[in-house]
Amino acid sequence: MYQAAKHSSKLQKNGLDDDLSLVEGSTSASHRLSLYDQPPLYDITVEDFETSALDRLRILAEIESSAARNRSWEETKQVTITQCGKYLPLNSNSALGIDLQSERRKDQLGHFVLRLAFCRSEELRRRFVKAETTLFRVRYETDDSNERRAFLDSKDFNWISVGSEEKNKYQAQLTHFAPGKSDTERENAFKSEPFYKVKWTTIPDLVDKRKVFMKGGFAYVPAREQASIIYAAFEERLDAALLATSRAIPLVDEETRLNPILDNLAQGFTAGVPSDWHFPLCMRVLHQTLRRDRHIQHFGRLHYGLFLKVLGLKIDEAIIFWRKSFAGGKGSDKFDKEYRYNIRHSFGLEGGRRNYPAKNCLQLHTAHEAGCPYRQLENSPENLQSALLSTYSGQGLTLDDLPEIMTQVKKKAYHVACTRVFEITHSRHVKKGEGLGDGESVTHPNQYAARSIELEKDSQEPKMEVD
Repeated sequence: MYQAAKHSSKLQKNGLDDDLSLVEGSTSASHRLSLYDQPPLYDITVEDFETSALDRLRILAEIESSAARNRSWEETKQVTITQCGKYLPLNSNSALGIDLQSERRKDQLGHFVLRLAFCRSEELRRRFVKAETTLFRVRYETDDSNERRAFLDSKDFNWISVGSEEKNKYQAQLTHFAPGKSDTERENAFKSEPFYKVKWTTIPDLVDKRKVFMKGGFAYVPAREQASIIYAAFEERLDAALLATSRAIPLVDEETRLNPILDNLAQGFTAGVPSDWHFPLCMRVLHQTLRRDRHIQHFGRLHYGLFLKVLGLKIDEAIIFWRKSFAGGKGSDKFDKEYRYNIRHSFGLEGGRRNYPAKNCLQLHTAHEAGCPYRQLENSPENLQSALLSTYSGQGLTLDDLPEIMTQVKKKAYHVACTRVFEITHSRHVKKGEGLGDGESVTHPNQYAARSIELEKDSQEPKMEVD
């Protein structure tokens, strides 16, 4: 995938600025499922490069949101299927009247673009692998059984089919892992159940749950647990591929057109927050700090926590979100001791039991810590402009927009600057001067977010045609 940077330089010289030639040739995908072991082999436009990645990012962000909200597997699967239907449909070979190759090209391209964006740090690689593995699992469970078997037959998962002689040799041990409530039921199931042998280190989840028999460094896996081998193989190969891509990333860093796109994609991968929700800069800065440092100071936690509460985050979800955000969920005792009380207090469940409201813009303007970035960075215009571009360049804000915004900042009209950013990033729905709609200006971070979510939902709802 990273060959794109090399080839795009050649295209620039030929005057073809809008194209990125990845590798000469074409590609086709025989199966709906993929291990993404070969990069795309076709030319793309910069627009396709970004669009395919953003649509896939919506799916991965919703998967992270499901984890942060502690959704069950069935709930996560259903939400993911729904999101895929909107942004990343991927039909089986048996589907009629569908351009399957177009769907699979977009799926492949989006995956490899995001590899470039998320290979740059260990934390990003870990989160990307986890979300992609979940997406693969959803597709695996919902795939046509015959097509899934054809996919498995086409790949080498490094398993060894256990022959009848070896199976009988360990019958006493293997029967224990056959399904059934009685010895007779398990013995009957054992006779028809195939077993596969893999290195035990490749399936730690089954080993931890004691669902396999181990002997001589190998785990004997019953066929009904075969999916665990496949998920582990997907995760292991993607992890290795990301590491290899990270070592080759200097080739892409030479390509200035791609860097802003990749940087924005990486910053937009926010746990617990769907990627199509546009937050005001004050809350985006706090979230980015939390993702980067695994911690934010007291007033940052207060402001961002109240913002999320008003947005709809429940107390149980909030505790899960903050625990996972701090040091990757480690140090549970320390978290409970130092932070849990304050979170419950902000929900009115401790102390004076006052249900605190989220801070409005005026309160953030006067805050000395974790306040309005337009005010706090007023004397550091380069930093403010950099923050705006890194946060909103993927949502339509460009260098040409900055002078107008900075003019309002210099006038100390911070709310006007923020409102103009909203208009620019929501230009499909509002025009310049309309603010949030009907000329209303931004006066509260939750007002900004709620209006953004409302506009996004309206744009996705089917419109009724009237004759």
